[in-house]
Amino acid sequence: MQEAAHGRAPAVATGIKRAIPESIVFTYQGDGDLASIGTAEIIHAAARNENMTVIFVNNAIYGMTGGQMAPTTLPNQRTTTSPRGRDVSSAGNPLKMAEMLATIDGPAYIERTTVHNIKGISRTKKAIQKAFQNQVDKKGFSLVEILSTCPTNWGMTPVESLSWLEDNMMEYFPLGVYKDIEEEK
Repeated sequence: MQEAAHGRAPAVATGIKRAIPESIVFTYQGDGDLASIGTAEIIHAAARNENMTVIFVNNAIYGMTGGQMAPTTLPNQRTTTSPRGRDVSSAGNPLKMAEMLATIDGPAYIERTTVHNIKGISRTKKAIQKAFQNQVDKKGFSLVEILSTCPTNWGMTPVESLSWLEDNMMEYFPLGVYKDIEEEK
């Protein structure tokens, strides 16, 4: 296990994988980490098709540091730094990382899943397994984006947050496979 500075996990993972190519290397990153301070690192790791697995948890908020607006915060979603809701005219639109990374020629596999219900959890397990198998098979960069809740910073009960994810996040961030080199053959 190796810890990396916020946003720098893909760069550190690249170094480890290149130094010890037979190792299984993965990053576990949140939306503030991967889609904000680490945007350059994730884009270039994907473009180089680094043979690694990225687990990307998207809860549309900085969940571990107080509930600030994240790059994936939805339009009009309230946070501690956007108490009136995200105003896209001044803060821009949320980043759709799976779609963006899928446009790059490098990646082998990109899928967005959810953990808000049993079906979603089952699909997420399969997606993660496929991402790791791709690495074992030396197919290259794989990313699984997982839509998740943050009841505390969303100011909701856990049950309410599950419904909010389904009604709001899944509409803005549609589930599915965005790139799979196996299906392109």
